[in-house]
Amino acid sequence: QVTLVESGGGLVQPGGSLNLSCTASGSVVDFYAMGWYRQAPGRSAEKVAFISSRGITDYGDSVKGRTTISRDGRENTVYLQMNNLKPEDTARYLCNLKTGTGELENHWGRGTQVTVAS
Repeated sequence: QVTLVESGGGLVQPGGSLNLSCTASGSVVDFYAMGWYRQAPGRSAEKVAFISSRGITDYGDSVKGRTTISRDGRENTVYLQMNNLKPEDTARYLCNLKTGTGELENHWGRGTQVTVAS
């Protein structure tokens, strides 16, 4: 069983920066990719950023250019840094780990709330 634990988040002023981390513990087999989705009330989940087992990164269009995702493979931890935050970045940020070699299995963290407001 895999457990994902997120840290970071909270209240951030517009124009500020955000740092999130997520660590996967337990039996992580066939790591495929790990990253973040976010979901705001009344909206569907949106991809934020992912990093693959080979270190290839993929960013959502709304955060591209101001977001960096990185990974510590030894610790199965991913780090997300987002700059120039906007009120529309307000959402619950959910850590996601994809494992498998064919059909992927999704593992989810509980999420952390990020609120961008002055």
